[in-house]
Amino acid sequence: MLPLLLFVAAMPKSTNEAPANLRETIEVFRADESGLQRVYAQPLSENRRERLRAFYADRLKALQTLDFGALGFDAQVDSVLLRNYIERESHQLELDAKEQARYAPLIPFAKSIVELEESRRRFEEPDPEKAAGVLNALIKTLKELKPQLGEKLKAKKYEGNQAFLAIRGLRNTLKSWFEYFNGYNPMFTWWCAEPFKLADAELKSYSDAVREKIVGVKADDEDAIVGNPIGREALIAELKYELIPYTPEELLKIADREYAWCEKEAKRAAHDMGYGDDWKKALERVKNDHVAPGEQPEYIRFLANEAVDFLEAHDLITVPELAKEDWRMEMMSPERQRVNPFFLGGESIIVSFPTDTMTHEEKLMSLRANNKHFSRATVFHELIPGHHLQGFMNARYKPYRRMFGTPFWTEGWALYWEMLLWDLDFPKTPENRMGMLFWRMHRCARIIFSLKFHLGEMTPQECIDFLVEKVGHERASAEGEVRRSFNGSYPPLYQLAYMIGGLQFRAMHKELVESGKMTNRAFHDAILHENNMPVEMVRAILTKQKLTPDFHSIWKF
Repeated sequence: MLPLLLFVAAMPKSTNEAPANLRETIEVFRADESGLQRVYAQPLSENRRERLRAFYADRLKALQTLDFGALGFDAQVDSVLLRNYIERESHQLELDAKEQARYAPLIPFAKSIVELEESRRRFEEPDPEKAAGVLNALIKTLKELKPQLGEKLKAKKYEGNQAFLAIRGLRNTLKSWFEYFNGYNPMFTWWCAEPFKLADAELKSYSDAVREKIVGVKADDEDAIVGNPIGREALIAELKYELIPYTPEELLKIADREYAWCEKEAKRAAHDMGYGDDWKKALERVKNDHVAPGEQPEYIRFLANEAVDFLEAHDLITVPELAKEDWRMEMMSPERQRVNPFFLGGESIIVSFPTDTMTHEEKLMSLRANNKHFSRATVFHELIPGHHLQGFMNARYKPYRRMFGTPFWTEGWALYWEMLLWDLDFPKTPENRMGMLFWRMHRCARIIFSLKFHLGEMTPQECIDFLVEKVGHERASAEGEVRRSFNGSYPPLYQLAYMIGGLQFRAMHKELVESGKMTNRAFHDAILHENNMPVEMVRAILTKQKLTPDFHSIWKF
């Protein structure tokens, strides 16, 4: 129990100390958690689940021994953030267990593979003959199961996809186990080399069969979008831990309201461009206004400098000189552009633009999707004052809080700047306005299609059609956006976090800046100095709200 002792030792020694923060406590917690996750790395392992359950219960108990009232304000904030994090991770363990139970009948052999790997991680010497017997039994089981798929062995499409992904992980686990001993233990290689080769082939064959017979997707179809809708109950739980006091239905109404505003403004921009109310026709003209192949990097550099000049001219935020200097640029591969049709940002801005290996149609779509006005509306989102500046400041101010990060803070902040710069007349032309409105419509649509998918009300194809119809996406870009949303790389609330987080920051700006309580610079600097966390906690800090150990969301923004 040394990690727990270290954690307790990192807690304040007495109520009289009133520590400024719980940095050491949080850093010990994070180091312990990371260590356990590296040792218990197999997500299907019941041992992993039990060990993490005990770990979180111990840490929560230790945290509850604190005299909350005796803590300094920053330490109270840290305590609330850590409690929320532990409770969320504990809850996620139970959700994962329930989800795995739903597709467990498709992978009854999983335990045997997990036990081989966990035995290795316990540094137990293998019994080569016994291990070969386990592999041989696995081969027989897989051969018996495969003909039953779609007949005796049935499951829902999404459960089948989760099983398919789990089998892919199990193949990697089995390979890792085998390669650890192979060649280093001669008897192991003599007994297990051939059974492993056959078992790996059967796992591949079985996973392909699951994908085709249960999921309904060809085994080699890399473009298929399936996803895993989590349902209303899980959405509400996720919102609770993000400190968002709204139901999915209420968030959908907010999205509809914001979309209506965007559509009204798009018609105004279209009118100014000479297209009357036909904003889609105006959008088509904007899409065709792009730089020539090879010129996009220079154009992005120009846009990055333009945004910084605007921020400084209006005294909106402190931009350190090094932050202007230390960002980089890379070009995105054609393969990555299938998932990310637009450029990405951070310390490196990753440019999405046509390459010579694309088909003619792909080149045209990429040019249109990354036109001058769409790019102008997003370079500052990705660089300064958006993601690059966020990362720069996160590394320098209260970095121990980064473990509490949330897309509502990360993406919400960047989207909020799109709103604020609109209000400050950053767009110079109707075409600029249309470019900004495209993205704002896109954020509204993300709320709608992602929530309705997870509520079981929209299929991935309907999500693609929705983006094309309601936002004006190129179809290839819409497919990439939906693929990105549901391929498992992003949590279920990620796509709605842009607009909802942006509205949270905007509401705070109205409360604190427009009321005259803070300047723009002081407000924005203060947010970045507190690091990444649920946005309601940022508000609690800036307003010096009285906190309690069981702080929960009440802010209707």
